[in-house]
Amino acid sequence: MDERTSAYADTDEMTWMSPLLRGFFEVHDVTVGALDGMATRLRGRFLTSTERAYKMLAPQFAARGRTLMFRREEDRDVILSVYWVNRPKPNNNWLPVLLAMLTIVSVIATYLLMYGMAEFSWEGARAGLGEAAQFAIALVGILLAHEMGHYIVARRQGLAVTPPYLIPFPFSPFGTMGAVIRMKDIPVNKRAMLLTGAAGPISGLIVALPVVIVGLFLSEVRPLPEVGTYMVEGNSLLYLLFKYLIHGEWLPSATHDVFMHPLAFAGWAGLLVTSFNLIPAGQLDGGHIAYALLDDKARYLTWGIILALGALGVIWPGWWLWAGLVFFFSRTQQEPLDTITPLRRGEIAIAIGLLIMLVLTFTPMPLRIVS
Repeated sequence: MDERTSAYADTDEMTWMSPLLRGFFEVHDVTVGALDGMATRLRGRFLTSTERAYKMLAPQFAARGRTLMFRREEDRDVILSVYWVNRPKPNNNWLPVLLAMLTIVSVIATYLLMYGMAEFSWEGARAGLGEAAQFAIALVGILLAHEMGHYIVARRQGLAVTPPYLIPFPFSPFGTMGAVIRMKDIPVNKRAMLLTGAAGPISGLIVALPVVIVGLFLSEVRPLPEVGTYMVEGNSLLYLLFKYLIHGEWLPSATHDVFMHPLAFAGWAGLLVTSFNLIPAGQLDGGHIAYALLDDKARYLTWGIILALGALGVIWPGWWLWAGLVFFFSRTQQEPLDTITPLRRGEIAIAIGLLIMLVLTFTPMPLRIVS
């Protein structure tokens, strides 16, 4: 379709759009066939708040098979009427249950093999099953809380999402690669993007913080082994502070450290996963939060994060994997339908608070082997 611009809006599309836009938008010019023939573009200025305009107009455009988008070009407001409506497919109801069962088995088996037994035996497995189950229930609970936070808030925002999918991965330190939900809709505006992205880390922390605190109370401070090989968990500022407040000393010291109860280990892992998700890049939760705050400028932050993760790989090689994942999968950000409506002060405070939480939970060297 050729692009045609009219200052008088004399098109078939405008026949039905003009009455709808009256009182909401003053049209200056119209381009038919914008976005490679996929949309009609109207430039002008809004006569009311963009949040109210979108709420009132979007359902009426959808009824005509159109998706409404709000953009800003230089000093003019833009409405895009895209000739397409998203129709999400129904969710798969059995796959999340199957993956949850496999993940619990994977986490229990991994804990037994890596932390619960010096060498494999059925007697050792039975003896360590109680601790492994505590670890698995606590860790899976934190992961589910995180993803259910996304799910509930997304549904409240009117977005179609899948249920949480736990990911079994018995070759990792925790027996799982975490959990995900898939967004099947485009967020309406930056507010919806921010609140949906923030809900996961907040919900996960609500569960992880008491788990790690109770776990540290149940943990013992003992001398470090003088011989053999053992694994030491890394310190974030928050985890370091909790150990000091509960055990009265900065740990690890030259001779002692906390020997983690399974609940402490699960809570520590929950804080670590939260910090990973809060990295402000691309499709991570922190990336959604950064975009809501910075708009298109967030892409420069993403490149800075890739370089920073690459540099941190000198300390812990796992950061090179994260740098690669961000580079290949998270350099772009899904824009909301309405990019004009600004954040409220409370939403800005939530975003800043979560970026502070990233600093508090970030662990430069998550795990290290001591011989």
